[in-house]
Amino acid sequence: MRNLLMKVSYDGTDYNGFQTQPGGHTIQDYLEEAILALSGEQVKITASGRTDAGVHARGQIFNFYTSSQIPVERWCVALNSRLPEDIVVTEAMEVPLDFHSRREAKRKTYRYTINANQFPDLFGRRYQLHHPGSLDIEAMSAGLRHLIGTHDFTSFASRKSTKPSHVRTIYDAWIETDTSMCRPGTRDQGLIHTYVSGSGFLQHMVRIIMGTLITVGEGKLKPDEMKRILEARNRAAAGPTAMGKGLMLWSVEYDITDGVKPDLWNT
Repeated sequence: MRNLLMKVSYDGTDYNGFQTQPGGHTIQDYLEEAILALSGEQVKITASGRTDAGVHARGQIFNFYTSSQIPVERWCVALNSRLPEDIVVTEAMEVPLDFHSRREAKRKTYRYTINANQFPDLFGRRYQLHHPGSLDIEAMSAGLRHLIGTHDFTSFASRKSTKPSHVRTIYDAWIETDTSMCRPGTRDQGLIHTYVSGSGFLQHMVRIIMGTLITVGEGKLKPDEMKRILEARNRAAAGPTAMGKGLMLWSVEYDITDGVKPDLWNT
């Protein structure tokens, strides 16, 4: 028996999220179908975490057990030939049998992208929330800093969350702005990329954080109110849930162990 670990990127626009569910048409469904077509084995993959419908991934990680003797270097090309074009496996390696993608993940980073130009980007519209109004990016950055550290994030969790604890640790959170597509002499602000890196995330957590930050950027909340919202431990205290299409699972990091190549986790 072998334990294979893989990295997959996907455009989540047309899918019902990552994890298998009764309605089908999930990323997991298509990956498992491709593995079955390739190896003849019915497997259940274990991912580093789930993503919601419409949410994308640049670096989702999953593992599964197989008795197939297909060389590890052949898996990516072979699976991609059996997957839809918006799901691409980019890395594959063999890891110790006790390796578990979800339990051993040490750090996850999400990126949320807002297009703050006057007009939407036709070719990037699937991966951006378009917000044509002016946003105070400095205020958003100041508000975001209040979330760094270990806190109870109940205010930023879905009301449907079933987790026994809402305590999570945000290691870092920052904003980067790309103004390369701004038109000179206009009120375009460019692409606002918000990165949130932590030990783990609750259902809708990053999207609720972003919906609240946008409210700060619009001047409807002061940056320091993010601390009050956090301390309220009440979903009603926070802002709306931002649309899923602007969210991307950017990377998942693990402690380096024998059999795991460092370059997989540092991209």
